[in-house]
Amino acid sequence: MSDRFLSFYRGLVIERPKLALVIVFLIAAVMAAGLPNFKLDASADALTLEADRDLDYYREIIKRYGTGDLLVVTYRPHDELFQANSLDNLKKLRDELKEIEGVANALSILDVPLLYSPLQNLTQINQGLRTLETNDVNFNSARQEFLTSPIYKNLILGPDEQTTVIALSLEVDEKFIELVRARDALRLKRKQLGLSPEESLELEKVSAEFLEYSTQAAQRSRVRVQSVRDIAEKYKGDAEIFVGGVTMITSDMIRFIQNDLVVFGSAIVVFIIALLAVIFRRIRFVVLPLATSVLSVVIMLGFLSWVDWRLTVISTNFVALLLIVSLAITIHLVVRYREYHAQNPTWSQAELVLATTKFMFKPCLYTTLTTIVAFMSLVVSGIRPVIDFGWMMTIGLLVSFVLVFVVLPAGLMLLSPGKAQEDTATDQPITLIFSRFTERKGSLVLVFALIALGLGGIGVSQLQVDNRFIDYFRSDTEIYQGMKVIDQNLGGTINLDIILDVDPEVARLIAGGASEASPEEDPFAEADPFDEPDPFEFHGPLVEEDPFAEVDPFSEHNPKSQPANSYWFTIAGLRELQSLQNYLNSLDEVGRVDSLATLYEVAEDINGGSLNDFELAVLKNGLPDEIEGILVNPYLDAEINQARVTLRVKETDPDLRRLTFIDKVQAEMVNTLGFKPEQIHFTGGLVLYNNMLKSLFQSQILTLGAVFLAIMVMFMILFRSLLIAVVAIIPNMLAALVILGGMGLAGISLDMMTITIAAITIGIGVDDTIHYIHRFNREYQIDGDYIAAMHRSHASIGSAMYYTSVTIIVGFSVLALSEFIPSILFGLLTGAAMLAAILGALTLLPKLILVVKPFARAASAT
Repeated sequence: MSDRFLSFYRGLVIERPKLALVIVFLIAAVMAAGLPNFKLDASADALTLEADRDLDYYREIIKRYGTGDLLVVTYRPHDELFQANSLDNLKKLRDELKEIEGVANALSILDVPLLYSPLQNLTQINQGLRTLETNDVNFNSARQEFLTSPIYKNLILGPDEQTTVIALSLEVDEKFIELVRARDALRLKRKQLGLSPEESLELEKVSAEFLEYSTQAAQRSRVRVQSVRDIAEKYKGDAEIFVGGVTMITSDMIRFIQNDLVVFGSAIVVFIIALLAVIFRRIRFVVLPLATSVLSVVIMLGFLSWVDWRLTVISTNFVALLLIVSLAITIHLVVRYREYHAQNPTWSQAELVLATTKFMFKPCLYTTLTTIVAFMSLVVSGIRPVIDFGWMMTIGLLVSFVLVFVVLPAGLMLLSPGKAQEDTATDQPITLIFSRFTERKGSLVLVFALIALGLGGIGVSQLQVDNRFIDYFRSDTEIYQGMKVIDQNLGGTINLDIILDVDPEVARLIAGGASEASPEEDPFAEADPFDEPDPFEFHGPLVEEDPFAEVDPFSEHNPKSQPANSYWFTIAGLRELQSLQNYLNSLDEVGRVDSLATLYEVAEDINGGSLNDFELAVLKNGLPDEIEGILVNPYLDAEINQARVTLRVKETDPDLRRLTFIDKVQAEMVNTLGFKPEQIHFTGGLVLYNNMLKSLFQSQILTLGAVFLAIMVMFMILFRSLLIAVVAIIPNMLAALVILGGMGLAGISLDMMTITIAAITIGIGVDDTIHYIHRFNREYQIDGDYIAAMHRSHASIGSAMYYTSVTIIVGFSVLALSEFIPSILFGLLTGAAMLAAILGALTLLPKLILVVKPFARAASAT
């Protein structure tokens, strides 16, 4: 501390402790007043990349094709599905679900048109659609249609012939899409080019409007999901029912976060009380550290509430971290205070407190700064929750540091020192076991370190970034059970859209060159519908009578007539789509594929064989609106000559690798099926999640070296020695390598939460390193004996390191109570990482100091 700052600190905290505490409590009260406005965010947007162009494209596609989110209700009656009682209950359930606000449509086996029970021609279809509720429908024929027809196979009836689904189509929230796209466009421009003052104000305005609207939309969504659940609950006596879909998962994630906050916060507070009572056995050293930690969390949560900065599944862990890290800093001060008191029983309380804060200020400041550097590495991830986590921890660590050096000293100043012998630690601290082992078996420590290095390197080479979303949840949760039923019986859970533009050369011909081309150059010459002898006298098997007596299908006045440039609705275009759909259906990872090729296959069945372009046009213009809405509109935008292929991927497939699946499909499309790369666009949930995983790997694993370099620089500034900096960084690098390598060897993939473990390991692990080296140097200056200095360091600061590590390890283990598997892995792996870090700090670090003797060399160099 500088003299000026020390004078200010002594005048406020040491001499006016009541004033200092009043200021802290007033700040905490003001911040706590904002807690009623505290909000959580578990939306799908919260798990995507910041300013992701693929996300913007995904929203554009949703709006273009009018396909909003789905809520899926699986229904498996206890009795036979295809009997009156079961179908009647299904009808009642569907009718109730239809009435829920925000549900655009409810589709079930009762509603979809039957085209194969029996097979109908176009005239029959236009005379009236048949459904399962039609009087003369044969249930056995309908069952076979649901199981085998190209429209419904793997879509609406499971292979067990008992499991069906009610698909609730939710209204497309166009205002939400418009607001979020406007906000993201301005954010991207700010990042790339900068904004004018007017644009900056517009960004603030749009962001505020979107935040308010998204809060309302999220609330409506939660109410909608709960309404679906309430209705479904009434029918669970007759059937096994699960609710699925992105909006349901989002709603449940909010509940998980809320539960985790309550459980973790309560459990960690109880744990802190018990631990401090066992370690220090004095109520003051329980109340003051606990008050410091709780105040840190209250102030931070209040601050987040006031600025409407929302916690997500990832950033919610900052509460547990902040409690634990602030407690760790406090324990270091308490241990040092007790040492001074034992060594100087005649000192006044002011002398004890001031000496403690002066001694611990520098190492605690540097441990806080190095921890901040580690967490700042998360800011470059490009994923908003990870970025928020990094910033929240950065601000929280600064708040905790200030509070530790205000609340604990000021609190102690209100109390008398008491008897020194009451605070004296045991004569033989447990940490001396490690120093003796290092002295006697130092070579073995180095051997173990080399083995750990080798195994860690092997494990890191096997580390994967891919994972299955279904594995994020316990098997007894509705999310898991619903996803499993949908995945295994109803065609898969995660969606992927392949958007196809027309070949640029074909598009050029369509735009103007086709009319002037010779027959050899015309791509449609072979299938020209006007080459028929007399198209208006055609009576193929499609029709029994002329369905176009009133309206000419090729007249510009026909509202159902497609524009002339609709390449994808020609035989040539449909055959391309059919080849692609056949390939996708052959993949084990794919459960269901839909495109215009589905209509083409149905049309061939109706026609009794292949079609030409004219017959296809007849079919298209004769389709009822209901059929067109199912088989055409979701897969074709004729105005921009674009086709859409949708597929669902099986989350339960053990061989699913998202990072390679898209590349495999694109390579096949280009190299075998003849599509050009510029025609192909991938979008959907699989793409967005894939982007997040790739960003996690690139931004975190590949930047760890930069984090270590930054900490090395800080070590050099603190210790003023490159050699000491190298010695200090080695145990922390090894701890990070061990935990990441252990994940690789155990087959645990990196995900949105476990990716932060390396940063936490480094950030908290270096704290012990700084404290130990700082104390070792002080002890070495006493007698110049490295061995004696090691033992004294282990008996003093080593005890504080041991206590804080136990606190961190057990504290993170509380996360095992979560319902969210990544949180469980995060807690257990972080605890394991801290164990590796403390073992390295108490064995490998002192051994390296004994080997290189950096303090002696530094002294001789000066």
